[in-house]
Amino acid sequence: MTLDRSVLAFAGFMVLLSVALTVWVSPLFVWFTVFIGLNLLQSSFTGFCPAAALFKRFGVKPGCAF
Repeated sequence: MTLDRSVLAFAGFMVLLSVALTVWVSPLFVWFTVFIGLNLLQSSFTGFCPAAALFKRFGVKPGCAF
């Protein structure tokens, strides 16, 4: 799996996790969802993604998905 797809999969998983926590644990977990959304928004403007940096350290290779 490429770096781009790994980041997208991780972001999708985190959004679903935060929604599940909001529904089944506490409504305050909605702030976790807000944090994830803000992080996605800032990375679209700045190009810096903490998850991508972490995945690079774990050895996920950037590259073409095809």
